[in-house]
Amino acid sequence: MLNEEILFTKTAEAEHIEMYLKAMCHIKERGEDIRVSTIAKILKVKQPSVVTMLRKIDSQKLIVYNKTIVKFTKKGERIGTSMIRNSRLLEVLMTSALKVKINEEIVCGIEHHMNKQFTDALCTMLKHPRKCPHDYPIPMGKCCQ
Repeated sequence: MLNEEILFTKTAEAEHIEMYLKAMCHIKERGEDIRVSTIAKILKVKQPSVVTMLRKIDSQKLIVYNKTIVKFTKKGERIGTSMIRNSRLLEVLMTSALKVKINEEIVCGIEHHMNKQFTDALCTMLKHPRKCPHDYPIPMGKCCQ
């Protein structure tokens, strides 16, 4: 008899929150203030949708949000930065090791399912790249030290 296959069922809502945190980290990385309008533009959603999600993320203590300010908590920034690190390492994997064109849909689908152990192993395998193919910095992990 075969062992029962285990299916991973991470919620779509958790991935949605990670996308918002990643977008906010990207905005911060550019040296800009994190604003509802900028998040809406990056994620291609309407501003009222952004406000609703920011309230939800605030209730989870990942950001501090009011009508004029969006600031990260340490945990929220850590999650957003890890999403950026995951996606940029996957882009390096695709271009340098797999020799395929970057497919953002695939990157987005995988980045949410990478844990720290996997990310550090990938980073080590890729020899700790400092930049992604788009020339953005890849946040360092403990494996890079």
